[in-house]
Amino acid sequence: MAFRKDFLWGGATAANQCEGAYNVDGRGLANVDVIPHGKDRFPVMLGNMKMFDFDDEHFYPAQNAIDMYHNYKEDIALFGEMGFKTYRLSIAWTRIFPNGDEDEPNEAGLKFYEDLFKECHKYGIEPLVTITHFDCPMHLITEYGGWKNRKLIGFYEKLVRVLFTRYKGLVKYWLTFNEINMILHLPFMGAGLYFEEGENRDQATYTAAHHELVASALATKIGHEIDPTNMIGCMLAAGEVYPYSCNPGDVWKAYETNRDNYFFIDVQSRGEYPKYALLDLERKGVKIPFVEGDEEILKEHTVDFISFSYYSSKCASVDEKLKTDGNVFASVKNPYLKASEWGWQIDPQGLRTTLNALYDRYQKPLFIVENGLGAVDKPDANGYVEDDYRIDYMREHIKAMHDAVTLDGVDLLGYTSWGCIDLVSASTGEMSKRYGFIYVDRDDAGNGTLKRSKKKSFDWYKEVIASNGENI
Repeated sequence: MAFRKDFLWGGATAANQCEGAYNVDGRGLANVDVIPHGKDRFPVMLGNMKMFDFDDEHFYPAQNAIDMYHNYKEDIALFGEMGFKTYRLSIAWTRIFPNGDEDEPNEAGLKFYEDLFKECHKYGIEPLVTITHFDCPMHLITEYGGWKNRKLIGFYEKLVRVLFTRYKGLVKYWLTFNEINMILHLPFMGAGLYFEEGENRDQATYTAAHHELVASALATKIGHEIDPTNMIGCMLAAGEVYPYSCNPGDVWKAYETNRDNYFFIDVQSRGEYPKYALLDLERKGVKIPFVEGDEEILKEHTVDFISFSYYSSKCASVDEKLKTDGNVFASVKNPYLKASEWGWQIDPQGLRTTLNALYDRYQKPLFIVENGLGAVDKPDANGYVEDDYRIDYMREHIKAMHDAVTLDGVDLLGYTSWGCIDLVSASTGEMSKRYGFIYVDRDDAGNGTLKRSKKKSFDWYKEVIASNGENI
């Protein structure tokens, strides 16, 4: 048997991309709510365009998303039918603390997730909970400057203490921050950072990153104290970067890019800032805002496992003319790979390479918590989609996982495909960029019945899980 007997097969979503109900039961406004669909989406996500509330000129897909808030029982029943062993979801911070700085949590929000976790357990599904999947309460951004302000560590600490206490016995697997390295690439989406004119962006970004790293270590400490059986992980937007050629300049460029990508996980897994990062930040004139006790907290409370997203590999070159669009991360087109409809290069072998690179570096259990193919699905009159392209994509990636485990000895805890039910795309805000085994009747403008229907991949993945990855 290739995969461990308790291998955690399942799927993954994020609150802001599926829940909707943005103003229901006391929920507050978050950065992820006010990111619009359309041409202004990237300027807002980058922190270049100020959008701290809704206006009448834009459509905001997160407001209603696929309304899982009111449909979670139906959705979890479908996950149960597929045989999910785990379901990765995220907590909307503003359901628990609507403004982020209240003394007492919002009971309606706590009850919603408690009911959802119990619904998972009804089907034998283990919740895997991301504490912060890019969410930051807007009040903390407007009043405190978001994660640039050290006070956010205390607000986050209060949040995790409430979560670990309330859901003790219901949740065992936790992730502190989703794709923590995204703060460098999409600062407003990743951490609610907006930059004023003339502000030192590097200093502001790495100050916020340091506060998140300390907060993550504190969450690990608190989670282990409240329940020693808790397994707490970090989360990286991964994907090995290849040199475009054997030009030594390209090789070094790829090496540097990979290392920069690992920087946050080096801190969360090894417990200290790596020397290369300290020297690089010094050259940039960035001062890390250490206070007394930070180094000890980081060193003593490292994560139990490393989780990551993998959609594609990337290429790096010293030749700036080769850069291409298609990913959030600037990359160079790999001539040996095909690409998705959104320009993401499809590379199953790259998953095996990434698994080995991470395991060699950290020697901790790994967990693939996002992987999948964003594609335009064309349903028939009954909402059925023959998504063989998605099955092919996932089959090849599962084969690569199998090789990493059986041939290379990688310790892999589980696999949750991204967007197991169609949801709003984080990068583009589209519904037409679909990942799910379950089709949701909703278009890019928010129209549709929200009716759920099974795609061909639904029954295929059900068989994959039932056979523990043997029948693919």
